Amino acid sequence: MTDSHRLTRATLTLLGGSALAQALPLLLGPWLARLYTPAEWGQFALVWSVAANLAVVGCARYEFALALELEEPAAARLMALCLRVWLAVVGASVLVGAAWMLWADLPLAAALPLAVAASSLSQWMAQWAARGGAFRALAAGRFVQWGGAAVAQVGAGLLAWGVWGLMAGATLGAAAAAWLQMRPAPEGGWRRLLQAQPWRDLAHKHRDFPLLNTPHAFVGVLQDTLALALLAACWGDAAAGAWALALRYLKAPASLVGGALSQTLYPQLAREADGRPLVRRSLLLLAALALPLMAVLLLWGPALFVWAFGPAWAPSGELARSLAPYVALHFIASPLSVVLMAWGAQAWGLRLALVGQVLFLAGLTLGSWWGGLTGAGWGVSAAMLLYFGYFFWKLWHWPR
Repeated sequence: MTDSHRLTRATLTLLGGSALAQALPLLLGPWLARLYTPAEWGQFALVWSVAANLAVVGCARYEFALALELEEPAAARLMALCLRVWLAVVGASVLVGAAWMLWADLPLAAALPLAVAASSLSQWMAQWAARGGAFRALAAGRFVQWGGAAVAQVGAGLLAWGVWGLMAGATLGAAAAAWLQMRPAPEGGWRRLLQAQPWRDLAHKHRDFPLLNTPHAFVGVLQDTLALALLAACWGDAAAGAWALALRYLKAPASLVGGALSQTLYPQLAREADGRPLVRRSLLLLAALALPLMAVLLLWGPALFVWAFGPAWAPSGELARSLAPYVALHFIASPLSVVLMAWGAQAWGLRLALVGQVLFLAGLTLGSWWGGLTGAGWGVSAAMLLYFGYFFWKLWHWPR
């Protein structure tokens, strides 16, 4: 079987699992929108976004170096390093959650450490499974993390758990996904990871991941956190909830296709001498899928949201229309972010991400000042067109 066929088969396996995973939240979305208020969605989204910020650096991005270690003993030592960093980050999240809970009088912040632990562990185990070619386990993990979380949130909503039900469902889904992706165990078993391991040489060898990729990933997730915090401060929890619900469902296709493609594209590019043809084909395919999505949102976004989620969520529909160009661009760019890791361009990617962060927040702030919540969406779409346009141009013309 050729590398191209292996990539296609693995991508389709993950795509199938991701499709099932995303189908449940999409189908249950109207029910969830009626079980929880926009304000509850806003509170949950803010705490979960902070958890995602910490989780994305849960192993200092060393888990992404697993694909580069082809020998099993070295991979096991790298896993031991990931474990130590993960424990430190989870410990730090306990302090962050306690301080936030006391400072902002936000009881939900008490759930932050569990959310960070589950989310970061799921991310770590996904890279371990991808390295071992356990794509069925990856597909099952995706199904449980997204589909299972939605089912749990519905159950908690029926029990009238309020915002705690949203947090509990998401956390349980991530923890279950991590458990499914943990097999096979590293050489020597999981317990051996707790024993003394000579991992310092690997920490130095792959130092670009914590030094360059970690701030890059943190900044990428930070923009969602800052957006929610800004909207909640200016327009209230309901506005933050409208933003959160809109992006949850608008970015679902990117999570579906992008996650499946990136987890198979990255190991392939790491072994390719010249991966530009593969990147160009992926970019064109993603663009062909993104443009119809954007057209649907521009034409019928408001009507679709009111029909699906009810009149209380009408602001999310208007926001969906204004965010349509940004959603299409994000859909294309999301799976291509791993290209920079495979090509050793993480320093350049970090610099570009910082520029993108400034553009995103500038567009959000100016748009919000100009036209409220909907204006914020148009501002983000206009600003990110410049950012993503340059990113795609550079990938297409990347030097050998």
